Amino acid sequence: MALQGTMRAPCSTGRMARRAVKVFAVAATPTPARTPASTGSVKRALTMTEKILANHSDNSTVKPGDNIWTRVDKLMTHDVCGPGTFGIFQKEFGPNAQVWDNERVVIIPDHYIFTSDARANRNVDILRDMATKYNIKYFYDITDRSNFRANPDYKGVCHVALAQEGHCKPGEVLFGTDSHTCNAGAFGQFATGVGNTDAGFILGTGKLLIKVPPTMRFIMDGEMPEYLLAKDLILQIIGEISVAGATYKAMEFAGTAIEGMNMDERMTICNMVVEAGGKNGVIAPDQTTFDYVRARTQEPFEAVYSDGAANYCADYKWDVSKLEPLVAAPHSPDNRKTARECSDVKIDRVYIGSCTGGKTEDFLSAAKLFYRAKRQVKVPTYLVPATQKVWADVYTLPVPGCDGKTAAEIFEEAGCVTPAAPSCAACLGGPRDTFARMNEPEVCVSTTNRNFPGRMGHKEGQIYLASPYTAAASALKGYVCDPRDYM
Repeated sequence: MALQGTMRAPCSTGRMARRAVKVFAVAATPTPARTPASTGSVKRALTMTEKILANHSDNSTVKPGDNIWTRVDKLMTHDVCGPGTFGIFQKEFGPNAQVWDNERVVIIPDHYIFTSDARANRNVDILRDMATKYNIKYFYDITDRSNFRANPDYKGVCHVALAQEGHCKPGEVLFGTDSHTCNAGAFGQFATGVGNTDAGFILGTGKLLIKVPPTMRFIMDGEMPEYLLAKDLILQIIGEISVAGATYKAMEFAGTAIEGMNMDERMTICNMVVEAGGKNGVIAPDQTTFDYVRARTQEPFEAVYSDGAANYCADYKWDVSKLEPLVAAPHSPDNRKTARECSDVKIDRVYIGSCTGGKTEDFLSAAKLFYRAKRQVKVPTYLVPATQKVWADVYTLPVPGCDGKTAAEIFEEAGCVTPAAPSCAACLGGPRDTFARMNEPEVCVSTTNRNFPGRMGHKEGQIYLASPYTAAASALKGYVCDPRDYM
């Protein structure tokens, strides 16, 4: 169609003269208006962490730095933070409010249990009252502290118990009032620790406002040497990037060495991401994951995986066959040294236990080394199974390659202290009567996760973080020792 208009042209007198011109244009074919659904965000490749958070916030996509409201699948609390969490919930939501879902709250007493400390005992009493008041389905209570086996509901260390009781599932969101909640990332879920205020808000709403973290990827390829365990790998990573190297970042672990690990070892890896400042750790679920989960729960789940073109803010890669047994020397988890570098360090004790190093695989590994060495320990060697299930495994499972002997039998022959009641025990010090607490300024090789001053009790104590192999070898030598000396 022709459109007619006018334009001005200059004239000799400096005035503008008018003249008619024709402007030609072609009218576009009319198109229907697009609906908002067809003009949404551009699809981008996502990491596992981003995909889980997108799914739980009803977003088609998210990116690092986005603030989102995420739905919560499970909230875990324990005897240290549980009373405060419920106190905040009652203050902010009112005395007559109900928790958002009494089947999605998990309460696990585990920190200060086997003690005569009145305040510690009171905390468990408060949890019992809260579980009754709000009809919490999953409260793993303990009433008889003199004999843990008389309490069938009592489990032990929360992070290991969560997995064993079927509360860890791929693709879900788990928050817990403990920094090592990241342990559950081994199952391909988003799991991280929160404070009492956030937990109190979750109790009332089932949601939480969080910022989407960027993701770092750590690829561990190669065949694991017989003298290495998962603890050596995570100490290698933390020593490389430092205790602040993953601050508010997701740490995603991949590679053939990771794929070859059982769930206990994968939990060790994810458990310690917080020691590098990580927001969460995550491992892609596979058949090993599915077999573990399906043996413990019939609840459905939906696994998710990182897209091939997903963006990572950093990439690290190791050939694990070239790594050596490591320790984290006092007083930081990133003070990485080889065990052989510290062979002149005389020690006073060894501690095998905690959510990091007190699982069934950890005790079987330590027992295997003791069996091969066929020697007696030279320092007190304390054993604290993480849960009742682990304690039972120590006494009933034959250790592979050890002529049918159980770990308990091997520990007794080696002269170790009799395995204690399942709990966090001396990992975080606790009241003075806590089992194996460092009440003197001793030097300890430990399978736990932190070694800052005072962590296991005495503020002048020195803690060398190590794998169960290295811990067992050190117990036999009386010095920090590379496990290859006995393998």
